Amino acid sequence: MNSFNKDCSNENLLNQIRYQLDRLEIHNPNLAKLLCKIIPSNCPFERTVKILGRTLFHIPPLCKINPLYEQIVGLRYKCLLYLVDECGEDATRYC
Repeated sequence: MNSFNKDCSNENLLNQIRYQLDRLEIHNPNLAKLLCKIIPSNCPFERTVKILGRTLFHIPPLCKINPLYEQIVGLRYKCLLYLVDECGEDATRYC
């Protein structure tokens, strides 16, 4: 298998995963709560490194380079909507 075919198969796999995540429907409050807890509301990798009150450097949010970022954030949003609209829960506890 040449490099081009391998890249195409990887892209097809990513597209299939994206499609499945986009189609996923939430109908279970326990699953929705779990996903809201494990999917962070903001990028956990962003950091400002300081020593003695002086900023040495800033690490920008890197989550957007994740090829599934949009689908994962969308899944978290679906879970929040389900909990608020269907279960009547307060979503601020997950923010």
